[in-house]
Amino acid sequence: QVQLVESGGGLVQAGGSLRLSCAASGRTFSTYIMGWFRQAPEKGREFVALITRSGSSTRYADSLKGRFTISRDNAKNTVSLQMNSLQSEDTAVYYCAASAATIASSNRALYEYWGQGTQVTVSS
Repeated sequence: QVQLVESGGGLVQAGGSLRLSCAASGRTFSTYIMGWFRQAPEKGREFVALITRSGSSTRYADSLKGRFTISRDNAKNTVSLQMNSLQSEDTAVYYCAASAATIASSNRALYEYWGQGTQVTVSS
């Protein structure tokens, strides 16, 4: 089992940057595909980015390419999301998630473990 705790959210002006972090418990962090999802008010939870177990491959939502960067440190059991050029539509609760699936996927149903979320608010 994996416990995930996000941090780094907050209030930022449009055009600014934030770096989210997710700390995982347990010794098996490197066996999980890690993902970030977000949920804006009155909207469903949507895929943001994922990174494979070794960190050798990443995937992003098409609308976010070039602005967000996901990374992981298996020695420290952490995964991060660097968010640049933030826009008001990026306002949401951001969730870290872990998947034991064989194939990396943006499908949230394949992620077994979730953090409690961290709020990101972008003011225009």
